[in-house]
Amino acid sequence: MREWEKIIPDLDRTIYEKAGYGKRQSFGDKPALLVIDMILAFTGTKPMETLEAIKEFRTSCGKAAWQSIPRIRKLVLACREQKIPVVYSTSDADFIEAMGNATKRAKERTATRDAAMEFPEMIRPAPGELIVRKARASAFFGTHLITYLIRKGVDSLLVTGCTTSGCVRGTVLDGYSYGLPTFVIEECVFDRSTFSHLVNLYEMNSKYGTVISLNEALAYVKSLGTDKGLKVAMR
Repeated sequence: MREWEKIIPDLDRTIYEKAGYGKRQSFGDKPALLVIDMILAFTGTKPMETLEAIKEFRTSCGKAAWQSIPRIRKLVLACREQKIPVVYSTSDADFIEAMGNATKRAKERTATRDAAMEFPEMIRPAPGELIVRKARASAFFGTHLITYLIRKGVDSLLVTGCTTSGCVRGTVLDGYSYGLPTFVIEECVFDRSTFSHLVNLYEMNSKYGTVISLNEALAYVKSLGTDKGLKVAMR
């Protein structure tokens, strides 16, 4: 049993199972990879314990981010090799300045705002990759993301980034609402709260997406365009 299943009480898991939640979705033929909010505001500039990291950027997720970064990079490189679209999201700094944050957290004025919007060097977007600038949690809300995906013929999503309970979940819910089978990569998402991370993995897997391992995602990506195709990826 995975960690995000263990955290849920036995009775609750039984209720969900009997209600029919948690059914696995099928992979599509033309996925896109979403890298949600992997910016210094949430990762910080180096691995630190969270309480130390938030002295640098108040929204930093500490070491959890730096454990995920090399894993996300591995999946990004695999997708680029297979010519799978990779889309990044970041905050819309101008909207935040005018209207406030994507959550109810109080707006702060900081001289490091521009630095906070930068991507860590290890997983920066490549030239030509779409960067979605969003004002709220979901990468779909108020952006051109769905138009881009339609034009690319995308039929499913691989989701990485942060935070599991916030922008990742908001994006997964909207992706599902748009009719796209959505797969959350367990080792490639994170949160400043371990409890919220685990609970939201369970909830997303139950209702809106399918949580898969990085190895499953890599096998799926590498299978595309081969004779064995999706049957290999689904094993």
